[in-house]
Amino acid sequence: MQTPPKRWSVEDLRARKPEALTAMVDDHLPSLLGGALAIGLPRADAEEVVQETFVAFLSALDRFEGRSSLRTYLFGILYHKASRLREKARRTEGSDDIEALVEARFDSGGMWSRPPRGPEAESLDAETRRWVETCAEGLPDAQRTAFFLKEVEGETSESVCNVLGVTATNLRVMLHRARLKLRECLERNWGKNP
Repeated sequence: MQTPPKRWSVEDLRARKPEALTAMVDDHLPSLLGGALAIGLPRADAEEVVQETFVAFLSALDRFEGRSSLRTYLFGILYHKASRLREKARRTEGSDDIEALVEARFDSGGMWSRPPRGPEAESLDAETRRWVETCAEGLPDAQRTAFFLKEVEGETSESVCNVLGVTATNLRVMLHRARLKLRECLERNWGKNP
């Protein structure tokens, strides 16, 4: 399939030319919406996150240096917006029905279905998560997005390839490099404050 010629340039976008902005949105909307749906967002949330992605891009447009492709840059914004939306949803889920909670956590004999983890394990998990997030900030956008979609969100390689528009071979290379860089960062910084 041949890609249509680009109907806009970064200079046109920075000049806020309406036809360039409209063309850019038309070009990237389907893949961004597909990406938001691929990372598991419900349709309404996916549409909202895509809209917020374009708003954030337009407000940061003058800082876009072009070191990555616009598509990669937009997907980086999309992933961060989706992460924030999920975090917000997790914080507001605290109002569960107590009966449902008890039934979900205990079997009919009153024993734990899944025994709770101790505070030491939870603390280590939280510290590891903070370090991975801190170290991931140093990764290029495409590697960071690929790593989080594949390793954190558990997406299939095929869906990550579709989201990022890369081949399976390219994805494997991106993930390998991301893991190496994360490992180096973790080894260098573990034990310090993130």
